[in-house]
Amino acid sequence: MKIDNCFGQRYIGCAMKEGTITVNGTPGNALGAYLDGATIIVNGNAQDAVGDTMNDGKIIIRGSAGDALGYAMRGGNIFVRGNAGYRTGIHMKEYEDKKPAVIIGGAVGSFLGEYLAGGLIVVLGLGCEDVPIGNFTGTGMHGGKIFIRTDKKLEYLPAQVTEEIASGEDLREIAPYIAEFAENFGADADALMNDRYYVLKPNAKNPYKQLYTPN
Repeated sequence: MKIDNCFGQRYIGCAMKEGTITVNGTPGNALGAYLDGATIIVNGNAQDAVGDTMNDGKIIIRGSAGDALGYAMRGGNIFVRGNAGYRTGIHMKEYEDKKPAVIIGGAVGSFLGEYLAGGLIVVLGLGCEDVPIGNFTGTGMHGGKIFIRTDKKLEYLPAQVTEEIASGEDLREIAPYIAEFAENFGADADALMNDRYYVLKPNAKNPYKQLYTPN
């Protein structure tokens, strides 16, 4: 299926289980919400809440995406060639064989991976001269991993996050996603894999805790 001259129409591909939609233009909010196995390809930018509560399938965006990309995502993969807005990947989670992944080619806004409970987020920072993330990355994070490709020092991370240079084992985990990103957008996977990545994980010594009313 092909949609030409798209100009902000919302809810395209919601809950689709099979097939492929190619969107030429700029889809509106909630593209691929509850997607359950289909593929969506966007030849342009996308607005907010792409892949909201997505369960399976694939979304490929050849431009940039708005805020809340992959909100509460439970499975499947999202690839964005350009940048993404605020609160990318918040409340993402994984269960049994479901492991969502969001791969961003450029930079992202603040609150990346807020309350992350599972899955992978990779920010490649292509074309960025500075650190490709905003403030409050991983706030409340209690599962999953966030990979940041940069040779700059990460600063102002919250207490719920630990950071370290990604090991060979860490990089092997994201290698298939980098290869698919490169295939989708004509990048050099080997060159990307040879660069330095930070990996952010939940801080087991200072975990996120739910607040309870005292007795």
